[in-house]
Amino acid sequence: MQNKLKIINDPVHGFIKIPHEILFDIIEHPYFQRLRRISQTGLLNLIFPGATHTRFHHALGAMHLMFTALETLKQKGIDISVEEEKGAMLAILMHDIGHGPFSHALENMLMDDWHHENLSLLLMNRLNDEFDGQLSTAIEMFQGKYHRKFFNQLISSQLDVDRLDYLKRDSFFTGVSEGNVNTQRIISMMNVCEDELVIDAKGVYSIENFLTARMFMYWQVYYHKTSALAEFILVKILQRAKYLASQGVDLPATENLKYFLNRGKSEETDEDVQRFTQMDDNDIIHAMKLWQTSDDFILSYWCQCVIQRNLPKTIISSQPFDPKFVEEKINSTNEFLGIDNAHELVHEIERTLLPYNTDKQPIFLLQKSGKILRLDESEDQLLSGLITNKTTRYILTFPRY
Repeated sequence: MQNKLKIINDPVHGFIKIPHEILFDIIEHPYFQRLRRISQTGLLNLIFPGATHTRFHHALGAMHLMFTALETLKQKGIDISVEEEKGAMLAILMHDIGHGPFSHALENMLMDDWHHENLSLLLMNRLNDEFDGQLSTAIEMFQGKYHRKFFNQLISSQLDVDRLDYLKRDSFFTGVSEGNVNTQRIISMMNVCEDELVIDAKGVYSIENFLTARMFMYWQVYYHKTSALAEFILVKILQRAKYLASQGVDLPATENLKYFLNRGKSEETDEDVQRFTQMDDNDIIHAMKLWQTSDDFILSYWCQCVIQRNLPKTIISSQPFDPKFVEEKINSTNEFLGIDNAHELVHEIERTLLPYNTDKQPIFLLQKSGKILRLDESEDQLLSGLITNKTTRYILTFPRY
């Protein structure tokens, strides 16, 4: 009989244990193995060459941190059954299983208005049927329907194991040290009070460090002007390809990508799901390579930008750009390139970040007295009051000439 209680060597967390056989079965499933071929950070490797890690890495790392968090809570006297441990680890393992090619960038482009969490849930339900109901608890926890709230908070909140893993992992692979949070310290401070996930009050500075690290990672990495541009271009490529397909243009592409280019707006079908779970980054890269020589100037231009890494120029500002200035850029681009549709190539991209939301799932500190207090109300907090404001940046992109 096969030994399923494996140990995986991870560059970020070291050795990751698989303590339950069902976890191994899910990892081995084609739905999960597909995540090996889906980048964790889209086209970020165009800016940070080391950022070639995948959703597969991240899901395993998040599962490991969930195991560590549950062990910590058990040591603090929180009663967690084997079934609950399995459920929480399965839920976090599968939380990204519905991600499409290049993760967030193309989320709504292939399956109209389908968020990856909807697709993850749909695939979880299919796997649950396949594994005779063994994932039912995991699905309840993922949806926030399980009667003990803290399990869902560990999966999805402002301080969850998903964020703890991706910040540390993305920091490691991009080489941006500002995001390197002390996951072990934060997890060691976790506790449960009245079924809510809380942090022992002495961990207040570790939490503030985590929140500011996340903010720096967003502005320095995820919302870096060239990162934002690369993600924007990916969307533009798919939009243009879908538009051309709707006009009857036969674009060369893999069979599954072709199917989605020609798919109109409709309820999802079994065929949609079956084809979606066979797609990954390679379908899009293959298409972009072919479309570089497309007769459509706009499509070939965007594809060459990515494949040859000859990206357009960008200007960043804290204020929206003057429409007259944008119009001038459009006119000079038309003139330089000898075209009349430069409005397709000149765009203002907007990125907004709220580092810490005090209204939605605030982080609570557990005082020694047993009383719980919101992070932003603590006398000990230093930074939380400064990171509760939204910041917006505007990026204007236009061809080089």
